[in-house]
Amino acid sequence: MLLEALAPVDAQKTVRAWHGAHSGAHYSIHFLCPSTPPSHCLQSAQKQHQECRHRRLDAGSPDCSSEKTTAWARYHHRMESLQKSKIRGTLYQPPTLASLQRLLWVRRPSTLNHINEVWPNLFLGDAYAARDKNRLVQLGITHVVNVAAGKFQVDTGAKFYRGLPLEYYGIEADDNPFFDLSVYFLPAAQHIRAALSSPRGRVLVHCAMGVSRSATIVLAFLMICENMTLVEAIQTVQAHRDICPNSGFLRQLQVLDNRLGRGTGRL
Repeated sequence: MLLEALAPVDAQKTVRAWHGAHSGAHYSIHFLCPSTPPSHCLQSAQKQHQECRHRRLDAGSPDCSSEKTTAWARYHHRMESLQKSKIRGTLYQPPTLASLQRLLWVRRPSTLNHINEVWPNLFLGDAYAARDKNRLVQLGITHVVNVAAGKFQVDTGAKFYRGLPLEYYGIEADDNPFFDLSVYFLPAAQHIRAALSSPRGRVLVHCAMGVSRSATIVLAFLMICENMTLVEAIQTVQAHRDICPNSGFLRQLQVLDNRLGRGTGRL
């Protein structure tokens, strides 16, 4: 009688010991009813152990290898999708204003000329460059975007370029932190994109100094049309020309960066 009473305990110990030795497996054994005979429990455990052994032996077969490869491919694809969603999706956090200003204040050899090519066929310059018709012709400029248009600013306009094979696009903007330049981000970016897509298209974007208003429009273009973050756009432009958008324009670019980052991708 004592041996019969201890038999279920011994059976449980046997199965638990086997299960501990195979803790990496994704299956377990459960005693569904206390009335189940101990011998039946041991037979069930041995049967499951044999089945699992066959599974491990079959794992080396070509079919199993193919399934594992497919599973890994799906896993890596899923992880890449999650990583992209973290960067471009709702988890994206735009940089702070202070970090952007520190990025703009990094000391580097001076690259401030009257005009610089900051992206293929896209030039950033000042009022002097915009008025130098011979230089524009020499560079093959086909489109001019004036972000300081107006009577009391860089008053060129379409008449100024009459006789030259180029198109003029004017934005009357003030270099003031309270001026809302963001309303021009999308139309200006679309205009620049269309200009660059035209045959032999080469675009000059300028304001008075070529560091704030025009630089902000170029940054917005790179973010909207070239799938860049704000930091990436600043680094791209600063590799060719020193820029310094005012604090108000930087905040407007932050808003744009945040909106683009929260979508499924950039526009």
